[in-house]
Amino acid sequence: MIKVGVVGCGYWGPNLIRNFINLPGADVKSCADISENRLKHMKNLYPSIVTTTNYKDIVEDPEIDAIVVATPVSSHFEISHAALDAGKHVFAEKPLTRTVEEGLKLVTKAEEKKLTLMVGHTFVFTAAVNKIKELIESGELGEIYYISTSRVNLGIFQEDINVIWDLAPHDVSIMNYVLGSRPESVSAVGHSYIRPEIEDVAFVTMKYPGNKLANIHVSWLNPSKIRKTTVVGSKKMLVYDDVSSLEKIRIYDKGVTVQPHYDTFGEFQLSYRYGDISIPKLDDAEPLKIECQHFVDCIEQGITSRSSGVDGLDVLLVLDSADRSVRQNGAEVKIEYP
Repeated sequence: MIKVGVVGCGYWGPNLIRNFINLPGADVKSCADISENRLKHMKNLYPSIVTTTNYKDIVEDPEIDAIVVATPVSSHFEISHAALDAGKHVFAEKPLTRTVEEGLKLVTKAEEKKLTLMVGHTFVFTAAVNKIKELIESGELGEIYYISTSRVNLGIFQEDINVIWDLAPHDVSIMNYVLGSRPESVSAVGHSYIRPEIEDVAFVTMKYPGNKLANIHVSWLNPSKIRKTTVVGSKKMLVYDDVSSLEKIRIYDKGVTVQPHYDTFGEFQLSYRYGDISIPKLDDAEPLKIECQHFVDCIEQGITSRSSGVDGLDVLLVLDSADRSVRQNGAEVKIEYP
């Protein structure tokens, strides 16, 4: 049994506690939060759990094997670094840290200690995203031209990070995962409409190897909740709607080709194809449950996570470059990987 301690019992922590408690290979021994009310709530739900307002009590507990960090991002580094230093495996919610430098230090520390460092990029554990990856790798969609996403809603406004750092990690991690590569450069524009110096809307464009483009629209200022991704390939196109409960993926047998030979502009023609729409069946297992089990498997089997610390660091590099691009009025920023 992997003994787990959870730091942070606010918005997302209880979901993590619930899933780890229900895993056959894990046991949640304790949880920490600065709010006595939240700890009381967790104690009511799980009477056997040990509660504390000081996360160091969990870090210093010799019985704890792994620590889950579900606190505001500004505290991720301090807690995760202390846990790794104490020989604990770490599962940190996204984004991994507030800066690239902090993320690199955590990755280095985990490698030195030979410990599992995993980041909560939950979407790479969803059936829909893994189906997209399968379709891309099989060649069914053809050559990928571009990917476009919208992740918008009204709120939730964050206090310590802007909308890029809050929402874009989801889509960057998805794109890196399904394309099996990392963007070479990024350009972004954003604006702060509600609070000074904290962007609440942004448009981020990334260039991937092979002339693939990816665009992300994120906003806390939208009347509708939209979670939609479009993948355009040379053979087929795909729309992934995460808000839809029944038809999350639609595959469109649509495309356009240039006729191979023509002598004059008057003979130039494009051939449009309008085929069937297919809706693949997807597994309805809870992604967070799969993610938590994956963390336990990585610890027990010594395997590298599909959302490892290195993957989390790659996402940080994109977010940091996007931030710098916003400060430079949308200038293209080349991403320098360590």
